[in-house]
Amino acid sequence: MKPLDLGFIALTDAAPLIVAKERGLFAEEKLDVSLHREASWATIRDKTATGLYQGAHMLAPLAIAANAGIGSDPAPLVVPMSLNAHGAALGVSGALAGEMAGTPGPAAGALAAVVRSRRSDGRPAISLAVVFPYSMHNYMLRFWAASAGVDPDRDIRIVVAPPTAIAARLRSGEIDGFCVGAPWGALCEAESDARIVLEAGEFWPSGPDKVLALSQPWAERDPSLALAVTRAVARAALWADAPENADELCALLQKPGYLGAPASLIARSLRSGEAALSFGRHAALFPWRSHAAWIVSQMARWGQIDPGADVATLVACYRPDMFRAACADIGLSAPLADSKTEGSHDQSWAIEGSDGQIPMPKDLLPDGRPFNPESAMAYAAGFAITRLAR
Repeated sequence: MKPLDLGFIALTDAAPLIVAKERGLFAEEKLDVSLHREASWATIRDKTATGLYQGAHMLAPLAIAANAGIGSDPAPLVVPMSLNAHGAALGVSGALAGEMAGTPGPAAGALAAVVRSRRSDGRPAISLAVVFPYSMHNYMLRFWAASAGVDPDRDIRIVVAPPTAIAARLRSGEIDGFCVGAPWGALCEAESDARIVLEAGEFWPSGPDKVLALSQPWAERDPSLALAVTRAVARAALWADAPENADELCALLQKPGYLGAPASLIARSLRSGEAALSFGRHAALFPWRSHAAWIVSQMARWGQIDPGADVATLVACYRPDMFRAACADIGLSAPLADSKTEGSHDQSWAIEGSDGQIPMPKDLLPDGRPFNPESAMAYAAGFAITRLAR
């Protein structure tokens, strides 16, 4: 048995790693995996970068940023698979919800009205927490606010907090809202009068979230082990997606060493429906380079990367070839294309896979503009609020 160390954060979307460990799927691949729960995404990044961990459950944008040395020293990583779609929730405190209630229409418009009111009254700006600067949570919050004319860098205050700390900060009044992954959004609702105003599945159906990130030097030293880890995690994700396993999955994740949250709250993100947290359905495990390119577009939009950065280089850490190789032996059909136009389907569709067509859900982006991964920087420059010059 080959000993390996993998890191994770206490989130429902870490389920594929936890299931692979607890149900013996790593062991079946002759891997002796130790899972390590960490409190922050920076720690996950740094321990994977230094080789203490061979891989980790990681924010998709963080994997791209770390690999390119954006926000930290370069951490050579490869992404052989995604771990999920959906699961995150954007919410506001009861007090802020009360202020927003006086404005009819979409919640983002109500937020804009409160921003204007607070500014005119000389009150402090709204403070909203995200889990990391390089996260879908940050880009979801920014996209949502900017859609109503709220500049997230000038009109509100965005702070960073670990997922497990957000509920306490909301109760204390330190923040007015949040964008966080399951089950912590549900905990904010349960422990206070917070109100969820947008879920990731509503923001971008089938959009990216977390990935399995592996140390590139380790994966290149022993590619067979890297594929074995990927196979085990993929099989675990398929098990976690099966409705008949939901109760067992919740009981497993609620253990103190994993999420340490009530099973009833964990179950909320696993409910049926298009917005539910998805692991293996609809090619959710595939590391789409078009997902990575959209993430890069948002990094450019908000000034996190140089607008002259080469998109192809930044998305090269996504390795669909590794996913196809890992899944060939377990009968999992993989898309034949590495990228696709994102946000161009308003109903279910299908894509060609290695074993026939793969059913896909609608994938409209919130502003209705399709995203061509070949034109990522032009897309980023096309928003009314952007840091890129037109």
